[in-house]
Amino acid sequence: MNISQKVINYINIAHFIDHYSMLIFAAAVIVVAPSFEMKYGELLPYATPGFIAFGAGSLITGWLGDRWSRRNMMAIFFVAMGLALIGVSFVQTPIQLGAALLSVGMVASIYHPVGTAMLSSNAEKLGKEMGINGVWGNVGVASSALVTGVINEYLGWRTAFLLPGIFCVVIGSLYLRQIPRSVDAVVKKSTAGSARVSKSVMMWVVLSLIITVIASSTTFNAVTVALPKIFQERLSELTTNTATLGMITFCVYLFGALAQYIIGNLLDRYSLRNVFLPLSLLIIPSLYFASTTSGYGLIFLAVFIIIAMFGQVTVNDTMLAKYTADEWRGRAYAARYFLGFTAAGLSVGLVSLLYIQGGFSLMLQSVAGLSLMTLLGAVIFPKEDAK
Repeated sequence: MNISQKVINYINIAHFIDHYSMLIFAAAVIVVAPSFEMKYGELLPYATPGFIAFGAGSLITGWLGDRWSRRNMMAIFFVAMGLALIGVSFVQTPIQLGAALLSVGMVASIYHPVGTAMLSSNAEKLGKEMGINGVWGNVGVASSALVTGVINEYLGWRTAFLLPGIFCVVIGSLYLRQIPRSVDAVVKKSTAGSARVSKSVMMWVVLSLIITVIASSTTFNAVTVALPKIFQERLSELTTNTATLGMITFCVYLFGALAQYIIGNLLDRYSLRNVFLPLSLLIIPSLYFASTTSGYGLIFLAVFIIIAMFGQVTVNDTMLAKYTADEWRGRAYAARYFLGFTAAGLSVGLVSLLYIQGGFSLMLQSVAGLSLMTLLGAVIFPKEDAK
């Protein structure tokens, strides 16, 4: 196995860890809240600083990756994430919990600007590798709901943070042994170069990306944070077991993983706009009808929501990789994830507020309305020649 493939493998594992770690609390809060004698809507906002740090920290971490070392930044990611998760398992008060989740968010901010730039520089087929990488992140989201649900049920919520923390530290030690410092100099010219377009076309690309990132990131975070609780409420006639609910959530997310793999391969064959537009059209009615649906119908609609959301992530990351030169790519991804995840971080408080005001019906309808911005971004994205 050549060094570029080893790098890609570790970057994929890091994507899994990043999304898994950020969503442990979303699945565990159902159990954590009663242990602190609080309600779901009261404890959920304590995760907001961590989600904001997830985006805001990208500006610093992306700059450090470009100016210092992407390889070393990823080493810090693995080890520091492990220590942060272990720290969460020992908290005793809601304030301590919020501080510990903040540290998780700060460490998690390393992955997207640094890891995605590192992947782009080592990929032979950009769309394919972005799709596969997206699958790993998606499985991280899905596994977080499943594994956390099982551990919550049988070992308690503290163990749900402790075990993945230990796993991260182990992976970090292996990464340091197998990935040499020389990988920072690896840039595959076949994929690193940015597309050459006129300033007017680039303006529409940037505008489309800004609109899409804000809307799709907020939608993504709101849905992934709320989905375990939505299923707990609206699938109660099917099951109330947290492990079973975690399994249902996992299975729904697997459709998103499949979609990302397919979307990644399509992006190597067709223009971005021709893949972008159908995804943006799919999510709006799916969210709207899900707002008043329960039982098996809700699971069916959730599959389409997840497919559209995760497919959009692959489109956005490929868009940025295509139009940005490698030496600026870390900072470009930093700006993209700062914008997206900072907006998304606020969605945690938004979910709490809308849930208190009108339950998940109001929350899903509001997110459906927001997704109209994603459609606008797809419409204004300039046409390209098919690959």
